[in-house]
Amino acid sequence: MAKTFVGPQLRQLRRERQQTQAEMAKALGVSAGYVNLLENNQRSLSVRLLMSLADTYQVDWRDIIRDEGSNLLSHLRNVVRDPMFSGNVPDLQELRAAIDHAPRLVEHFVALYGIHRTTLERIMRQGTANGPEGLLASSAEAVVHDFFRDNSNYFHGLELAAESLRREEACETDDIYAVLKARLANAHGIAVRRRTAEDMTQALRLYNREESVIHLSEALDHCNQVFQLAHVLCLVELQDQLNALTAASGITNKTSLARCHVELANYFAAAFLMPYETFLRTAEDTAYDIDRITARFAVSFEQACHRLTTMQRPGAQGVPFFFLRVDKAGNVTKRFNSTSFHLAEYGGSCPVWNIHMAFRTPGVILPQFVELPDGERFFTISRTADRPAVNLETQDHRLSVALGCELQHASRLRYAASFNFSDQRIFSKIGINCHLCPRQACSQRAHQPVFMELPLDTARRGNTRYES
Repeated sequence: MAKTFVGPQLRQLRRERQQTQAEMAKALGVSAGYVNLLENNQRSLSVRLLMSLADTYQVDWRDIIRDEGSNLLSHLRNVVRDPMFSGNVPDLQELRAAIDHAPRLVEHFVALYGIHRTTLERIMRQGTANGPEGLLASSAEAVVHDFFRDNSNYFHGLELAAESLRREEACETDDIYAVLKARLANAHGIAVRRRTAEDMTQALRLYNREESVIHLSEALDHCNQVFQLAHVLCLVELQDQLNALTAASGITNKTSLARCHVELANYFAAAFLMPYETFLRTAEDTAYDIDRITARFAVSFEQACHRLTTMQRPGAQGVPFFFLRVDKAGNVTKRFNSTSFHLAEYGGSCPVWNIHMAFRTPGVILPQFVELPDGERFFTISRTADRPAVNLETQDHRLSVALGCELQHASRLRYAASFNFSDQRIFSKIGINCHLCPRQACSQRAHQPVFMELPLDTARRGNTRYES
């Protein structure tokens, strides 16, 4: 196996057992000096010692080698890049040293920063008219987003369950609806009924547990009907697994737990419709051509984009993507992330970003290279996604979705093939939103930043009233 360094995990395991390095060394049959080298990442972990650790301490070997430090490093890098931190920013070596030697302190620091950002964003959203009550409380969506991101937006148990079900119910893509319907009926006594949009004006899918009936609105197209059946099947067959995942998450709020169950069931549905290995191979073979992917698996554009963010299986990783969905007013309605890109929880994302321009050209994919205020660069594509029309008020209920990756991965995407990466002019300078963006002289600025004052010259009128 490749060199595996487990210093923080090993140190944490030893401390949980209240052992000294000498005591752990004796238990493992190695020297205390060797344990010290392992804890300081000066020696890699051998397969033999990994198995010995698992047997001696009765832990899953996968938990030992899980690189949670990489997620923490990504979070920490985002934090120290915030413009509120002026002066010298710690380099990568310093950040890694902090994680190696004080991982819990780093976790608390990142959590504190998260509360800070949540507070700023809530102040932006609520204004000064509302009192401080509940100001620091994170929304259910934010809690679930953080849980998914902490797991690199990948859940191995759900992937295995989806793969097992596909083997058990082997079928062609165009037969999946019938297979799911039969599975629900034969294994669980659950019937599926299609209802008119007039009968279901307030819901697209309703699972009546007492009557053992799933009601699907005819406003749903075929691929979304299939997705909803897979979603319910997960709730029925994998309830114990969902409970175990949410129990391990540390989420306690009732609403957040319910939201987490919904998103995990959505994860399973996507994994069932788009099996991991086949999906990743198709994505790589087509240079991440989403139109070809949707055709291959008979899914929607949004479903394919969402699934692309989950290709993070250790040893079989695809391009790490972030996913964001907004409505015409700029409100964030869904977000998933396996990159270092910071996704705003609330509305007001940067107007320079093409995710908003997509509404002008429905169904057209808009590629864009973007640069954040800290200098980090990404490649994104944006496109509208149609929503079910259940009445006259929602016949133009389009949303816009964006899929993005770090610049280093852009060459793997066909949408970036025609661009000259060395041309600095291709990069659009964006921010998270105006309230949090430090950029000066931005022609699209709509608000004063909440953490700094922009210079004001009475003798000058800039492109906006904030740029003078």
